[in-house]
Amino acid sequence: MSENQNTSNCRISRNVLIKAPGLLPMLYTPREIAEDLDVPETTLRDWLNHGAPHSRDESNHIWIDGKQFAAWVDNQRNARKKPAHQLQAGEGFCMRCNTIVKIQNAEIRPVKGRLSHLKGKCPICGRIVNRGIWNAGSAELSQG
Repeated sequence: MSENQNTSNCRISRNVLIKAPGLLPMLYTPREIAEDLDVPETTLRDWLNHGAPHSRDESNHIWIDGKQFAAWVDNQRNARKKPAHQLQAGEGFCMRCNTIVKIQNAEIRPVKGRLSHLKGKCPICGRIVNRGIWNAGSAELSQG
């Protein structure tokens, strides 16, 4: 189906997200689909290099199925919504180390309503790590 299966996320504009579901179940050339979506053809070719579904005929011409491309756009949209890693209780992201760490010497301070502020130290570099948490309780402190 696709010549290159690199599945990294591409930036898809809001305009494309709106127009892509309207693509017909037919084969498009890159120029036709770029015109329908109001994007430069070079952008579309970049998407093809990043895993957008396409096929080539015996003359090496590129053909893009409209419905498959619309599904790929929707998949790219949903892929961006999923967090890479869910922080566990007592964890935070250290901006200096650029990694998720277990917060040491954790203190919880209520902010407003159910929102609280978890503050502690990074076990790697010793810098302060901050995290906003919901329903602050003993679970956050016991693991900190």
